[in-house]
Order: sequence, then structure tokens, then C-alpha cells
Amino acid sequence: MTARKAMYYRSEGEDVFCLLCPQNCRIKEEQVGACGVRRVEKGELITLNYAHCRSLAMDPVEKKPLYHFYPGWKILSIGTFGCNLRCSFCQNWTLARGEPTSGGREVTPEMLGDLLQNCLPEEQLGVAFTYNEPGVWYEFVLETARFLAGEGLKNVLVTNGYLNPEPMDELLPYIDAMNIDVKSFSDSFYHRYCRGKGLKEVLRTVEQALPKCHVELTYLVISSLNDSLAEIGKFIDWVASLDREIPVHFSRYFPSYQLDIPPTPLATMQKAWELAAEKLSYVYLGNVSDREHSTTYCPSCHMPLITRIGYQIHNVGLQGESCSKCGYTIRLVGHIYGKDSM
Repeated sequence: MTARKAMYYRSEGEDVFCLLCPQNCRIKEEQVGACGVRRVEKGELITLNYAHCRSLAMDPVEKKPLYHFYPGWKILSIGTFGCNLRCSFCQNWTLARGEPTSGGREVTPEMLGDLLQNCLPEEQLGVAFTYNEPGVWYEFVLETARFLAGEGLKNVLVTNGYLNPEPMDELLPYIDAMNIDVKSFSDSFYHRYCRGKGLKEVLRTVEQALPKCHVELTYLVISSLNDSLAEIGKFIDWVASLDREIPVHFSRYFPSYQLDIPPTPLATMQKAWELAAEKLSYVYLGNVSDREHSTTYCPSCHMPLITRIGYQIHNVGLQGESCSKCGYTIRLVGHIYGKDSM
């Protein structure tokens, strides 16, 4: 177990108040917060997962999912254990609800940097903090992101967006891209199915991150819980009010962890895509084997620009960052890797 004194907390009598995320846990001696990884020992808040790696793999950046950030590149994905939400439908619950004693390895920022330098060119993009919630790995993520940024490497967060503004502000200068889950557009959903305080905390994180780094959003569509066209429409209107060119991924739900609702019908996914495509420039369907709905189209002339089959991408209409037909410049960070770069 790798422990270190935590950041962002205050003491009040015999209690410690964690200030890292909106849960704002009040933690007593020898107890842990909602995340399961921040514990009070001798009156101090300790993070139990510092430098503790539970999962490490080289992934296509599209798997995060990020479709407009260095398409075709790979990225080193790393995760630990713990999460500050408790979603009944969690896809990575073995990590999110993992225990400090159940395996893993110790890593350092320097080890990750050395590992990347020994990789193939397309695998030197940087690191994605993913698999579990990176916000509860805050101290390690901050130190590693700062180091890797100094080495000219990229840092990505795949996150539920449940972090308080001050720690987010300290981290954002070192973050190049984020995929943020908006799990519903309803406070009651966050209360009942995620054990969170509400929706506004996540929306605030999105709005805070947008001016500082590349942002894409994911909305997991779950039948009867967050799939009404009214709720999805509110989500779409909110995204459009911020920037209609934010890429949005509607992901199809499959039963997992404690939730046993049937998989989301393909017809529901199609309706969500159609509704969003009326107001947003880049809309995609995830967990759906469908080339049409994973293609990037020109927002101006609707010509296909980037096609995707699984995690394989092909440039079919881009000249640099612009549509080869009408010249419209699309929202894209970094160049497409390999022979399809045109």
C-alpha cells in the first residue's frame, strides 16, 4: 500500500474535512471518505493510492473516447483504485470499489516517462489517467502530469468531473484533453444511482475545463433512467449553449455491476443521435457497431471526413484540419497519425 499525506483538507476538532471533491466528506480517525482512498491517520488526511498502479495498457486514444484529439495515435492508459461516486451501473467497479491490499504495482512519474520514451513513435503521445476516477488519485496525477508536461508529453483525464474548483484549477495547466462523463441531466439520477450530490458540480467542471484544454463529453444512455428525449434534449441544449462544436459521445448501456436493466435499444441510440445532430457539430454513438455514427462529418457540407471501424481510423476528406471539399476548419487537436494523414 502506497500512502502519502493528502492535499486539500482542513481539520476541525477531532474531525477532518476533505475538500478535494464535492462530496466534502467529514472523516473521523481511522475512517475513509466516500472514495475509499482518503483516510484519517493521527489527525491527518492520508491518500492510500499514491503511486499505486492497478491497471496499465497502451490504448488507441479513440478508446477514451477522444475522437478529435490526435486521431489514430495510441496513449499509455493508467489507473488505480477508488472513486468518489458509487454508480450502480459502473463498468469498472472492480477498480472503482477496489481495496488497497488487492494487488498492483508502484510507479513513479519518471518510470512512466522512461516507458514512453522506449515506445514506438505513435505510442509516445503521453498518458491517460483512466479506468477508475483520476480525481481521487489527485496527488499522483498532479505530480505526474506536471513532470510529463515538462517532457513534452500529453496528459489526458477520463473523469466523472466530480472535483472541486480549486484543485481543478491547480491541475488544469498540465492537462491537454479531458473526456468528462455527464451521466444524466437530472439531480435525482445523481442522487439515486451515483450517490452524488447533484448535476451542477459536473456541469461546473465542464465549464471550467473548456477554456483550458480540449474537452469531449460522454453520456451513457440507460433505458427508463436517463433516456427520455426531454432529458437528452436538455443536455443537448446545454452543450450547444457552451459550444456546439464540443464532440459528444452517446454510449450504449449494457448491464454491469448492480444494475440489470436490458441493453439500451439501438432505436433509442439513433433517436439521441438524430436529436443531437440538429444542434451539435460532432455527435457519435459508442458501444454500437455502426460506421455511420462513428464518422466525423463536415459541419458545413456534411462530407465524411474521418471514418472509424472499431479503433481503426481513415482520413477520407480532410486536408490538414480542413474539409477538402468546402474548406471548413474542424475542431481537431493534433494531426492524424500515419499514412491517412493526407
